[in-house]
Amino acid sequence: MTTDIDTHLDAAGRRAGDGPGDAVEAAASRLTGAAATRTPCAPVRDLLGDTGIDAAYEVQRRLAAARTAAGARRVGAKIGLTAPAVQEQFGVFEPDFGMLFDDMVFAHGEPVALDRFLQPRAEGEIAFVLGSDLDLPGATVADVLRATAFVLPAIEIVDSRISRWELTIADTVADNASSGAVVLGTVPHTLNGLDLAQVGMTLYRDEEPVSFGAGHACLGSPVVAVTWLARELARRGQPLRAGDVVMSGALGPMVEITCGGRYRLELDGLGSVESRIEENV
Repeated sequence: MTTDIDTHLDAAGRRAGDGPGDAVEAAASRLTGAAATRTPCAPVRDLLGDTGIDAAYEVQRRLAAARTAAGARRVGAKIGLTAPAVQEQFGVFEPDFGMLFDDMVFAHGEPVALDRFLQPRAEGEIAFVLGSDLDLPGATVADVLRATAFVLPAIEIVDSRISRWELTIADTVADNASSGAVVLGTVPHTLNGLDLAQVGMTLYRDEEPVSFGAGHACLGSPVVAVTWLARELARRGQPLRAGDVVMSGALGPMVEITCGGRYRLELDGLGSVESRIEENV
């Protein structure tokens, strides 16, 4: 569990030591400090160096463990960097994942306080809710389809503790895949006869369309994206379980959130979901 001393280590100028464990600890402290002080920090890639993507996921794991120790409950996972439009925005061309916790999940129309975020952006997605475990390192598309109880329209509010969103894959992985919050629709849809690759998306900000996309932008299909995630999490000993919510990845470009407002996502055949971003809540 992260202590107050750990929180302020980066502000005191702590750097990585001689080994990968020191680098991981320093990166975790830097991100924890940014979240605690609500001040975006420098990227952590300078700390992790050549220790590889596994070191970044170890940072994520330690931060998730601290969050759980503080009382949060893991409720699923999210996939990031699936849409070409989002990959182009950051110059990162491979997917990643992060954890979802209960205090990150909001319902359709529920107020979401703007000041809980540092640098928020909105994106339209399809959320999967699992009816059974997905604990196979070699999970197939058929396994994912069989395990999915239903899907929901969803808005993800991504956020970054890294200053100005200047990210590499190591930075966003360590920062829990740049997670913030998710807003879920309330009308479930089963996958029977539904081709998610063909689902069109429009995201509105105060009735103005600001982002367009489709299911095929998400690794070819959101089902393919969830299959990738199931394999990765099983391989890393963190398998998806029955009841988990899985945010399957952006269907189009993300949109910066600079002030309060209404964000509404329309998905062909799946209905809509609305997020109310409010200031001074």
